[in-house]
Order: sequence, then structure tokens, then C-alpha cells
Amino acid sequence: MEKLLFIYNPHAGKGQVRGKLAGILNAFTRAGCLVTAYPTQGPGDAAKAAAAMAFQYDRVAVCGGDGTLHEVIAGLMELPESSRPPVGYLPAGTTNDYARNLSLPKGMEDMAAVAAGGVPRPVDIGRLDDQYFIYVAAFGAFTDVAYNTPQQFKNMFGHLAYVLKGVAEFANLKGYQLRVDHDGGVLEGEYLYGMVSNTVSVGGLIGLPADEVALDDGLLEAVLVRMPKNAMELQAAIHGLARQEYSPESGIVGLHSSRFQITCAEPVPFTLDGEYGGAYTSADIGAVSRPVTIVYGA
Repeated sequence: MEKLLFIYNPHAGKGQVRGKLAGILNAFTRAGCLVTAYPTQGPGDAAKAAAAMAFQYDRVAVCGGDGTLHEVIAGLMELPESSRPPVGYLPAGTTNDYARNLSLPKGMEDMAAVAAGGVPRPVDIGRLDDQYFIYVAAFGAFTDVAYNTPQQFKNMFGHLAYVLKGVAEFANLKGYQLRVDHDGGVLEGEYLYGMVSNTVSVGGLIGLPADEVALDDGLLEAVLVRMPKNAMELQAAIHGLARQEYSPESGIVGLHSSRFQITCAEPVPFTLDGEYGGAYTSADIGAVSRPVTIVYGA
């Protein structure tokens, strides 16, 4: 019988896991697991729990939003690689970006069955200086929406909470004069938004072409949006993001690289997997090749 550590955020999404806990635990047990359930007690607690306990288990299952998954992966990275158990994910947040990579079934009990019995695959993660992220490091317009939107507001309005908060900040758009060094060369200019990711979806809105993204190729993908000079250029950028058209006409640049060095004269605030990651004048972002394993669905 496998030992499974179940780390869950009881407040994620609309607190849905609390009402489905019995079914989830039953699904784990049916899959042949002896389960220890750990409800997180606040920000950062999932990372502490993973770092302190995960090495004692055959598998870890995580239920919450992408922020909870981010914390668990960060906790596992404190352990020796040989002590990091596979991770199953039961998304229960507001946007659940990372879950879009994993072909998971619908329904908590079915996802629990996959988390407990599915085949894990090695995946890359990202590193920003001494911090890790599972799917995105982003800066610029609207990136503070995720960590500055209260949980109660997210629970009440769901994804609409992000849209409403973003609209409220529209009048305060700010560009950053950047130098971006990458495997293929150097870019310089003023950018409204940028992200370095390993996912097909960010914020539930920006989807990268799935055939250009591999979670285990040692590369990260970057999307950079130049600061528009007028309403027409802003509209072109919005259409370009929606249609995944990255071109000089849209003002959007798409890149693949194992490393990005982003330099700016003023501190640039970053969000890592939807949580505040600090402000940097020089951000060294790189891919970490296959340090953890994640359970996929069918």
C-alpha cells in the first residue's frame, strides 16, 4: 500500500474541496493508498509541509489553485532530488492554468484517482534567481491582479474577479525599458507586459500554441508585448494575444530559450505562478531540467 500525502487548501476556489473531501479520500483509498491529509493553514504553509514531510511518502497529491501547487513544488525543491515523490494535482483555484497542460478528467473524485494511480512524467520548472516557479514568471500590466485580488472576491466572482480588477487598472498602464538577453540574441525596447513560462495558458486568457510548448524540453517560452504608442497599437496587441499572432505588426515577440536575463534601470515587480515574487533590476530566469515529476491524465 502506497503512502500518500494529501496537501489541500481549504479556501481555494469557492472552498469546494471541503464539501468533497470524503469522496476524494475514498478515491485515494480505492487506488490503494494510505492517506495523510494536511489542510494548509495560510500562505507559505504548503511549502513548509512539503519540505518537512514529503520525503516520507510515495506520492504527494495537491488540491488548490496554482499558488498551492507552486508552494508544494518550492517545498520539494528543498529536498534532495532522490527524496522528491511524484506529484498529483487536483485543481480547485480560480484559473487553474497549469492543469490545462495535464489532460485531467472532470470531477474531484476522478482527478483524485488519477493523482493516486496515474503515471508520473518528469517536467521542467523555472527559476528566477533563487526562487522556483512551476509555470510562469511575469511582469507588467495586470500581473499584480492575481496577488492583489482578495480571496473572498475571487471566490465570489471567479475568473470575472480578474477581469474586473484588470479593467480598473487599465488607466495606469506602465511600460518598462528593458534589455532581454536570450539564447538567440538580445532584445531592447519598452515593454508593457512580459512573461517567461512553461505552459499553454496564463491567467486563463493567454494561450500559447500547444504544439510549441513541451513541459520537458529544457526550454522556456517568453512573450513580450511592446508598449503601444496609441489606441490602435494597443488594439493590435490585444488581438495578437487573443489569436496567438506574434509579429512586429502586433507588437508581440515570442521566444524559446533555456535562459533569459532581463535588465531594467528601475525595479520591475514579478509575479511567480500568481504570487508576488519581488522586484528586480536584473532578473536571471532559467529552465531547470526535469527536477520533479507530475502525474498526467489520459
